[in-house]
Amino acid sequence: MLGLGYPGGVQIDRLSDAGNREAYALPRALSGRDDIDFSFSGLKTAVSTLLAGRPTTDPPVGQELADLAASVQAAIVDVLVRKSRRALAREGLQHLVVCGGVAANRGLRKAMAVAAVDDGFHLYIPPARRCTDNAAMIAAAGTQLLARGERSPVDLAVDPGLPL
Repeated sequence: MLGLGYPGGVQIDRLSDAGNREAYALPRALSGRDDIDFSFSGLKTAVSTLLAGRPTTDPPVGQELADLAASVQAAIVDVLVRKSRRALAREGLQHLVVCGGVAANRGLRKAMAVAAVDDGFHLYIPPARRCTDNAAMIAAAGTQLLARGERSPVDLAVDPGLPL
């Protein structure tokens, strides 16, 4: 929607440096719920609606793009930090590992570091160059299952909640 290409997260992070995170009032996912679930479909809809209300169909550029990127990043980071804090408190945990591609996001890294200091939990985030898509983790888990002789039928239904 923003004309950033795929994956857009890296560009959003970069553009956020020059943007105002409060320029656009974007929703925080499931903020009124006392659980650790989250969804960013409402955020995506809000951005789409915002873009549709512009006088042009061209993607935003310059300061408008930087402000929108900063506002989007702030909405995502706020939710991830809030839900992570809630999960740690609910489960009585003192350690948090942030990994995968999203862990390379500088805004998330900074906000999680602040939360760790404020709440007193231990935070572990690999160097940004090691924060890549979790497809490698899924492949490693699949390799272990295959080595144990576990197989799934070709017609296995997609279920993101399947246990590893």
